[in-house]
Amino acid sequence: MQRLAGLLIWLFLLEEQAFEIPINGYSEFAEYDDLVKLAPGKFPFVQENGRYQRSLPEESGEKTDDVDQVTLYSYKVQSTITSRMATTMIQSKLVNNSPQSQNVVFDVQIPKGAFISNFTMTVNGMTFTSTIRERTVGRALYSQARAKGKTAGWVRSRNLDMENFNTEVNIPPGAKVQFELHYQEVKWRKLGSYEHKIHLQPGRLAKHLEVNVWIVEPQGMRYLHVPDTFEGHFQGVPVISKGHQKAHVSFKPTVAQQRKCPNCTETAVDGELVVLYDVSREEKAGELEVFNGYFVHFFAPENLDPIPKNILFVIDVSGSMWGIKMKQTVEAMKTILDDLRTEDHFSVVDFNHNVRTWRNDLVSASKTQIADAKRYIEKIQPSGGTNINEALLRAIFILNEASNLGLLNPDSVSLIVLVSDGDPTVGELKLSKIQKNVKQNIQDNISLFSLGIGFDVDYDFLKRLSNENRGIAQRIYGNRDTSSQLKKFYNQVSTPLLRNVQFNYPQASVTDVTQNNFHNYFGGSEIVVAGKFDPTKLSEVQSIITATSANTELVLETLSQMDDLEDFLSKDKHADPDFTKKLWAYLTINQLLAERSLAPTAAIKRKITKTILEMSLDHHIVTPLTAMVIENDAGDERMLADSPPQDHSCCSGALYYGTKVASGSIPSWASPSPTPVMAMLAVGAKPLESTPPPHVNRVENDPHFIIYLPKSQKNICFNIDSEPGKILSLVSDPESGILVNGQLIGAKKAENGKLKTYFGKLGFYFQKEDMKIEISTETITLNNGSFTSRLSWSDTARLGNQRVLISVKKEKSVTLTLNKEMFFSVLLHHVWKKHPVNVDFLGIYIPPTNKFSPSVHGLLGQFMNEPSIHIFNERPGKDPGKPEASMEVKGHKLTVTRGLQKDYRTDIVFGTDVPCWFVHNSGKGFIDGHYKDYFVPQLYSFLKRP
Repeated sequence: MQRLAGLLIWLFLLEEQAFEIPINGYSEFAEYDDLVKLAPGKFPFVQENGRYQRSLPEESGEKTDDVDQVTLYSYKVQSTITSRMATTMIQSKLVNNSPQSQNVVFDVQIPKGAFISNFTMTVNGMTFTSTIRERTVGRALYSQARAKGKTAGWVRSRNLDMENFNTEVNIPPGAKVQFELHYQEVKWRKLGSYEHKIHLQPGRLAKHLEVNVWIVEPQGMRYLHVPDTFEGHFQGVPVISKGHQKAHVSFKPTVAQQRKCPNCTETAVDGELVVLYDVSREEKAGELEVFNGYFVHFFAPENLDPIPKNILFVIDVSGSMWGIKMKQTVEAMKTILDDLRTEDHFSVVDFNHNVRTWRNDLVSASKTQIADAKRYIEKIQPSGGTNINEALLRAIFILNEASNLGLLNPDSVSLIVLVSDGDPTVGELKLSKIQKNVKQNIQDNISLFSLGIGFDVDYDFLKRLSNENRGIAQRIYGNRDTSSQLKKFYNQVSTPLLRNVQFNYPQASVTDVTQNNFHNYFGGSEIVVAGKFDPTKLSEVQSIITATSANTELVLETLSQMDDLEDFLSKDKHADPDFTKKLWAYLTINQLLAERSLAPTAAIKRKITKTILEMSLDHHIVTPLTAMVIENDAGDERMLADSPPQDHSCCSGALYYGTKVASGSIPSWASPSPTPVMAMLAVGAKPLESTPPPHVNRVENDPHFIIYLPKSQKNICFNIDSEPGKILSLVSDPESGILVNGQLIGAKKAENGKLKTYFGKLGFYFQKEDMKIEISTETITLNNGSFTSRLSWSDTARLGNQRVLISVKKEKSVTLTLNKEMFFSVLLHHVWKKHPVNVDFLGIYIPPTNKFSPSVHGLLGQFMNEPSIHIFNERPGKDPGKPEASMEVKGHKLTVTRGLQKDYRTDIVFGTDVPCWFVHNSGKGFIDGHYKDYFVPQLYSFLKRP
């Protein structure tokens, strides 16, 4: 959660002076002498015993009594929140009571993601003001000042949850100084409320300490609460005034109330002032607020029935989770599992350096399954490294496959909950790469939520991971009630109320619409949309929202008048008349920054950069592309404030620690995406990567055929027992000009009187493109007319043209993409060269598709036109673990046996079990004719049908 820490002021002697400023009158600070008597001799922060002792020049080496070096006269924070747009001002006034010049540090922590908008500093009447410049210009001005020997302060740094604004000035004896900083942020609805945090840490007693929070919500306020965060010390001090649409929270402790104890000189003001509130809501299209040429649309309906959900829990069980973290995780998971509804489906993925699944498929959240999942989790013993990358990709794959197999309720929503300390140490270590992998593979209908365990969680990473993928992140601390924290978190993510939410503003004068990252609506959160309109053409804005609830399709329409809001805001001096403009700029700039990081070309990135820069300058805010130049009127004293670099833990060039990064951060089953490239050959180029089509027809091992039938949602399998050298037709479609054939190779010797055969070579012929591709266990060869290109499995490359793309992953897989819509994946299986029996072989995966012609045939191709099957009379088989059944197909009644085959995309070594009904006698009765009918004379011969 974003937090605000207050002013930290400390003092120490320095010989070097930064600013030499003449002393003027002190009428404004006339009451400072009164404060000196209240708390003499104490310093806000010292490293030893909390006291600061100095040696006077005439008493070198001798310690004297404490003296009050700098007095904090006033410390003020004022926040105004208008329709969730918060603007905060932090102001402090100090005086140097020392007979010597002193360095004074102004250090303020602002919420991460907030935009600094203004800073001023006054030292004895000399005023320093700020302007926003393009970042390189600002740094150049800063460098010029330093080169000329002028004062040039640097006022930026960073922390975990906050960003620091700090500057240091040297003031002469008796001098006074005032600092004032302004920044703005949007309040996001989380866990059913808005939370405004102000971290108060003045460091010492203040003559005047005042915090005011003004809230103006035209939508109306449902409740407001200020929890006790100071362990009862300031009970009764916060004063709350609340009306229907306005509220005021005041915190003004006297000097006596600030003291830790009646005789203490230390301040008890050291912690967070928290304001929680929510607005009134109805079952309508949210709140549409229109003002000054901008509109803001808040959407968070309530009182709707929850939509069934499909949820994958991904649990970190590495060694770093040992002890309290694991106990918290087990406790957390028990709480979550108990809250699953009977119509929900779930499974559990746990991971250290390896990845395991409790169930390979999603199961119904019955009492029996939940109890079994709890037992599974309780037995986990943390050990090993942390492979977050592989675990998340496995969870995404399971959800994708379940969806594509038609196993999920079409009216449900899918989500992943990651529970981890966020510290990858095995596999892919670079956080930006993990983020990219997840972003590329996760489907738009899946939301990713992250739960960080413990104080040392890399919460930045988890928050980015969730925010990019339609979710939120939450941290659980070890010193708090884990169950209640988790209950609050899960109450939000467990109540999906709407899916496929779409906003439409049909009026032509409405432009530049942007929104936050929610695609589906979860209870407790909020979708925020902002845009511009031409007030000379429109006095009202129309919105139409379409969405799907648990029971029906919704169409929600609203119309908002500009005059209504203008009249309301004009009556309140604390309302921000520019809130719609600021909120639109905040959303738009953040959206553009996200698009900039994913820009596919340099030209697009430059265009986005230009837009961000122009908006940052127009709205006078510090963003990653701008800097704030702070200087006096004469321009001979200068400082620079710019935004911290994008998170160092997530970006290219970042340092990271752990075991060696694996050669490929995408598992072997995550095949390349169908993105075309223009160049014919790019050896060493990175293969294009994304989630493979999850429901596929597979041929593996010696050789086992697994046919997936989408309509009946069944896997049917059979073996082909033939001879080495034979070429089998897998896909033959002369009408479309597409051919896939496979040539068999034999094992090194027979076992039990039988010689196993495998596919050692595959041929792909795309006749209309005049392209032939031969893939063996040693090389990949492309023939395109007179052009020939040859690669080995030791290469990583992609080659092709606009219609055909070949992507090679070193020693793992080849993926062929035709016209962006047909995909063929080949896996390489390596064995020990000195193995007495086994040989290297290939596996092939082809998704069912309607892109072939109706006449397509072959051992795989014939099933692109799905036959009707009926499986019945399931009964015990000869093997107790393999039941039998009767299957009617193509006019035949066959006896089939339930068994398991392997899919090696998720685990290239051991494979993943795929349940199927096995057809005996080389598929007789299931395939057309006899398997020998599928022999062809050459690797690129079409099948001749009788």
